[in-house]
Amino acid sequence: MKANVLELRLDWSEMDLFGHINNVSYFKYLQASRVNFWESLGINDLYVTDRIGPALAKTSCSFLRPVHYPGTIRLEIRVDWIKNSSFQLHHSLYDQKGNLCAEGEDVVVLFNYPKNEKHLLTEEQIELLAKYKV
Repeated sequence: MKANVLELRLDWSEMDLFGHINNVSYFKYLQASRVNFWESLGINDLYVTDRIGPALAKTSCSFLRPVHYPGTIRLEIRVDWIKNSSFQLHHSLYDQKGNLCAEGEDVVVLFNYPKNEKHLLTEEQIELLAKYKV
């Protein structure tokens, strides 16, 4: 098992009134991590050629400790489970000191946009996803 890793710089504009990064920003970080993961697997390329691509069915985030500007964060993403046309991603968000600050989960469905229906994952896609399985 390995994790896909993304490092991001925190922006001053992401702070809230209480001096820490606003909870809404965490969902933007999860999105950046998710899209980075899809791109690394080539899932986004499939959309360009065949209009088949990922669709986010569910997302959640547990806020464990505040993150403060200035600084950086590290997002690690792994796969919890894989089904016929869907999979679940697990995000771990760490501050620059290595403290676990948030955990997120996404359910992603492979979707055929022209047909407006789910699309089965290929064996190759399942094998790629399995490399990141917890």
